[in-house]
Amino acid sequence: MPEPRDPQAVPTDLRDRLAAVAADPATRPVLVALDFDGTLAPLQDDPAASRILPAGVEVLADLAALDGVALALVSGRAMADLHALAQVPPGTYLVGSHGAERARVTQFGLDRDVVELTHQQADLLAALGARASAVARGRDGVWVETKPTAVVVHTRLAEPSDAEPAEAEALALGTELGVGTLHGKDVVELTVLPADKGTALQALRHELGAPVVLYAGDDVTDEHAFAALDDQDVTVKVGTGQTVARFRVADPEAGVAALAVLRDALA
Repeated sequence: MPEPRDPQAVPTDLRDRLAAVAADPATRPVLVALDFDGTLAPLQDDPAASRILPAGVEVLADLAALDGVALALVSGRAMADLHALAQVPPGTYLVGSHGAERARVTQFGLDRDVVELTHQQADLLAALGARASAVARGRDGVWVETKPTAVVVHTRLAEPSDAEPAEAEALALGTELGVGTLHGKDVVELTVLPADKGTALQALRHELGAPVVLYAGDDVTDEHAFAALDDQDVTVKVGTGQTVARFRVADPEAGVAALAVLRDALA
């Protein structure tokens, strides 16, 4: 079985908070909700190459098997993409497209909430796709992804001389067309069905009746989730950068180690 990094990689204040959550029966069910890329899966230049760390796959399976724990992945990825790469146990909630898509993993596939667009939204999505393609055209390393509710301009593979103007033009396009805009690490997402991780996380929390939520993420879009949670919740920033999260770990390996600390305390 893959072993997560030494628990000593987890800051003392975070280990103490996880132990306190585990020791208090009033926290059940605990909702363990996690970003995917950069949090459970190290960032890759090719998004299709992203995989949860092997130790993370084991820890998530262990957590899902415990009474009083609900597990969710909350990602900017489209649902089909997230499900194909996630390697999570049945019962896990998947929140895709920053909250615009939701499903639950079963033994037989996905039990999905259907996303329906109005004719006006569908036409706007088509227009976004055409305009975003024009932003990417002629710029090496800039490419466009189309989701069921959004269009995403990716710049991770581009040099700054191409990435910066592409992101600026994508942001201006969002303003011009009046659509929802999310500016993350090397991405600009333009959505016809506004959604954010904080709203999606709070909806899931209330549905499950979870007194405490643990949420970990690495991107600026995860700040919506951190800000939506309360003082009794456990918010963990993975990596560097400004954040409103209460705790921080260095990288996905340390994040998985923190999950192992919670698992061991609960078990």
